[in-house]
Amino acid sequence: MKKIIIFGNSGSGKSTLAKQLVDEGLSHLDLDILAWLPVNPPERRPLQEAFEQIDEFIRNHDAWVIEGCYADLLELVKPFANEAIFMNLSIAQCQQNARNRPWESHKYPSKQAQDDNLPMLLDWIAGYHQRDDVLSYTAHRALFQSFQGKKVEITSN
Repeated sequence: MKKIIIFGNSGSGKSTLAKQLVDEGLSHLDLDILAWLPVNPPERRPLQEAFEQIDEFIRNHDAWVIEGCYADLLELVKPFANEAIFMNLSIAQCQQNARNRPWESHKYPSKQAQDDNLPMLLDWIAGYHQRDDVLSYTAHRALFQSFQGKKVEITSN
């Protein structure tokens, strides 16, 4: 059974690839839906609480794809996965993908709300190589290098 993790910068194509894998029969978990508490300003959900939700998903599905940019959560999933895909596209490609993405109704109440967030997202994408947190290139590179199963690095759309 395929058990795949997909990670990379915002706009790198993680969700698009995951949806293609769903068409092949895999169950899909987008970490964006459980990484954050429903508060304003946004606040990360405690790691243990998020992992409990991930663990429930893993126990309830034999074949799956889990995707997101949260290296801390993916480190917890890594022992259960047999394949890792690092979406390592250029900043320019990620920004173009973000500009072209369809409305993500599970993240935004409207297309307009998503579009209003676009300038912040483009800046966020641009800082990928400078950040030093669990959402950074450095964290993703370390996750990829330490993965022991089949792994693929994708560098273009």
